[in-house]
Amino acid sequence: MGTSEAVLHVLTGAVPQFLSSDMCSSNSDLVFYSKCHIKSVKKKGSRRLPSLKCSSMSGCQIGSYRCKRLGGGLHGNTAIDRLTLLRCKCQQAESASGVDIGEGNGAWFVDNAKKLNLNGSMNSEDILEFKTVEQLKSENEVSMSNGKVGTGTNTIFTGGVDSVEDEAWKLLRASMVYYCGSPVGTIAANDPTSSNVLNYDQVFIRDFIPSGIAFLLKGEYDIVRNFILHTLQLQSWEKTMDCHSPGQGLMPASFKVRTVPLDGDDSATEEVLDPDFGEAAIGRVAPVDSGLWWIILLRAYGKCSDDLSVQERVDVQTGIKMILRLCLADGFDMFPTLLVTDGSCMIDRRMGIHGHPLEIQALFYSALLCAREMLIPGDGSADLIRALNNRLVALSFHIREYYWIDMRKLNEIYRYKTEEYSYDAVNKFNIYPDQISPWLVEWMPNKGGYLIGNLQPAHMDFRFFSLGNLWAVVSGLATIDQSHAILDLIETKWADLVAEMPFKICYPALEGQEWQIITGCDPKNTPWSYHNAGSWPTLLWQLTVACMKMNRPEIAAKAVSVAEKRISKDKWPEYYDTKKARFIGKQSRLFQTWSIAGFLVAKLLLADPNAAKILTTEEDSELVNAFSCMISANPRRKRGPKRWKQTYIVYNYWICIS
Repeated sequence: MGTSEAVLHVLTGAVPQFLSSDMCSSNSDLVFYSKCHIKSVKKKGSRRLPSLKCSSMSGCQIGSYRCKRLGGGLHGNTAIDRLTLLRCKCQQAESASGVDIGEGNGAWFVDNAKKLNLNGSMNSEDILEFKTVEQLKSENEVSMSNGKVGTGTNTIFTGGVDSVEDEAWKLLRASMVYYCGSPVGTIAANDPTSSNVLNYDQVFIRDFIPSGIAFLLKGEYDIVRNFILHTLQLQSWEKTMDCHSPGQGLMPASFKVRTVPLDGDDSATEEVLDPDFGEAAIGRVAPVDSGLWWIILLRAYGKCSDDLSVQERVDVQTGIKMILRLCLADGFDMFPTLLVTDGSCMIDRRMGIHGHPLEIQALFYSALLCAREMLIPGDGSADLIRALNNRLVALSFHIREYYWIDMRKLNEIYRYKTEEYSYDAVNKFNIYPDQISPWLVEWMPNKGGYLIGNLQPAHMDFRFFSLGNLWAVVSGLATIDQSHAILDLIETKWADLVAEMPFKICYPALEGQEWQIITGCDPKNTPWSYHNAGSWPTLLWQLTVACMKMNRPEIAAKAVSVAEKRISKDKWPEYYDTKKARFIGKQSRLFQTWSIAGFLVAKLLLADPNAAKILTTEEDSELVNAFSCMISANPRRKRGPKRWKQTYIVYNYWICIS
């Protein structure tokens, strides 16, 4: 079958509109399409399904899919099984140019096939030339072992480089991973000095975000588009009762491209995408932030490339809705914040951030705003958008009102009365004043403030978590005054949060018995190391975005200059240790991709501050008005129970006495 015919066969299926206006499954006109993606993994409660393959014969760069059929568990109806064999021939890629690719899962294939025109050249100067891509790919393949992108760094960078920025770009491009002959992401680290690979040779959703932003700002859109569409096909679609299966709508933490023999033919191979939803992760924790980052990157792609066709595709719209359904699902939690387990975000080890960590709330708020901007209004979106708007207002009020801490609020907490039972209680979460740590009393500056790390009944986590605070500024979750106060705090506490390498992931570190209890004596999370107050260069790009939004570029420029002095000489470490970030992390990977990409994004944004708008979100008038209605000039006003108007029916009875 020719390429054009194959794509047309794929496009004949339509994505089901399972998100109907009543938020329930619709029984009318359900047509299911084949979802082509990952390796076939047989789990409890699952069936092994037929495959949609693309053979990879000798010399062919187009890989293959495994196809996972949608089951009736999602819709409650019998699925129409549409499985079509798709065979790709690289030499005939240009024949797909006439195919209409407005919708469907086959669109990404056509787009990338057109880019890989072996007889011609790229149309845009901003995109990597095919020869350069192939050269980098072949250099990396030389050092591959069992699917790992290996030590290509040594062969590529033996010559001199003009600047730290030039070196970073070469390293970033050397980390690119290919699938079906096209780049689909970047590996986590390409450290030639480490023999213990673990999962650093995989493409992580959260790790790729700075890489993707760097490519977008450079005008190289293809890798980001491919990443968005391929990870969409890895999204969990089947709802199962197996506790070891991913929840419906969950995005994987990472994926790897594997080359496996074709069934029944040892002479031919195929490429498959092998996702990890947390089954292989340390602690077996599912990633909550992957789907949120995916939505944020999708919006950034559309704003930067002016290509809105991707976000308007039926399968992409469905993917957005599934993520929102997963996050907006009702549960036992009474707060508008998102309830998660420990280790479900960037801090992926036990650090006592379970419950409602600030980082997840800031990303959640940002993803809700981005999704609302991209969702196409329709019968399947009306109730979802209504629920989304309600959550935005409640979430912004909750975080701004109860997570904010500055000198005035600290004095208020210091004088809290406890055991207050009423609707108009001031100390609503029963916080005990003795919980205020001595370090906070000395550390809190007179000017500035921040959002605390977590809030739970009888507990406030007063640690400063960088990603949550920075992204609260970027997303507009923090007010304008609060955003400036956060940057004021960073300036005032520069020696603690930046020191000799930006940026401290949290402050302060857990030490002594507290470290033993909360981390479980984690030897990697010792005080002032790794997630326990280590310094992570990748946070530099998020600091820069926040500074650009608030028109304070001098803070970001100062931090970049600090990083530039050491990071290249230190071989781009994953993180730094000690309170002042003087040592490379004891278990830190070198040539860490998101350290490289974070530096590049910061440099690109300093050169073009307006480019930060692809990531920032502003409050609209409706949100501002709704928020102002919830809180008056006195935010501690008494609020009583809701009183509903009651309707009384009066009956008149006449009694007749004979």
